[in-house]
Amino acid sequence: MGRSSKDKRDAYYRMAKEQGWRARSAFKLLQLNEQFDLFKGVRRVVDLCAAPGSWSQVLSRELVQNVPASERPTIVSVDLQPMAPLEGVCTLQLDITHPDTLPIILSHFGDEPADLVVSDGAPDVTGLHDLDEYIQAQILLAAMNLAACVLRPGGTFVAKIFRGRDVSLLYSQLRLLFKHVTCAKPRSSRASSLEAFVVCQDFCPPEGFKPNLKKPMCITDYECIGDIAPFLACGDLNSPDADATYPYAVSKNSKPLDAVQPPTAPPYKKAIEMKRSAQL
Repeated sequence: MGRSSKDKRDAYYRMAKEQGWRARSAFKLLQLNEQFDLFKGVRRVVDLCAAPGSWSQVLSRELVQNVPASERPTIVSVDLQPMAPLEGVCTLQLDITHPDTLPIILSHFGDEPADLVVSDGAPDVTGLHDLDEYIQAQILLAAMNLAACVLRPGGTFVAKIFRGRDVSLLYSQLRLLFKHVTCAKPRSSRASSLEAFVVCQDFCPPEGFKPNLKKPMCITDYECIGDIAPFLACGDLNSPDADATYPYAVSKNSKPLDAVQPPTAPPYKKAIEMKRSAQL
């Protein structure tokens, strides 16, 4: 009950319900796009770890604006979990670490490379921070390996990251493939969370580099670690604060939580109370 009340007081949760987004995470991608102009000139997109589909919703709405039907972009969403269909989005229930996933994605692009790859994947948080950060890093590396196989030169990769103790190693791995790597924190992401997003721009792999999902790229030499990526906050300062709670009333038909009266006891409970009174 407490969790439900907290969610209802969260501004982005309520805005997502009102605007028809599947999850509040839609605002994170929108705010990242405001800062980095991610969608400019994008024709082919891959959304990894896409369920429940809020980022795919953003892509389908933003990329089709003022675009003729004959020039509609191709959006492919991939996740192990089933996802409800979205108009203009091809949903695939596949494993992003499996080699057979790559040719299936490319077949939807006519074997052309993608302009943008995004990933909002995250593990089920256990509360053990070292374990959560490690699993998240593995998800990010899996997404990065697939992105290296499908991205065109100069393409962009955006993924969720947990800013933990060994985050510098991840930045170094990403810098091997991209000229510009930035750690961004959207305003819709709670400041109390370690969550952030790496925005990797201008895909430029080393000469002779051949990505292969059967042999994922990995770095174990800690001496190659360079400086940390620049950190940037995204979102209008006038937008709601993700860590604040707001009154529940958002329309004329809704009531503040304090004004809601608790439900009366069910009839069977009243009968039990009357029986106990009679016995006394």
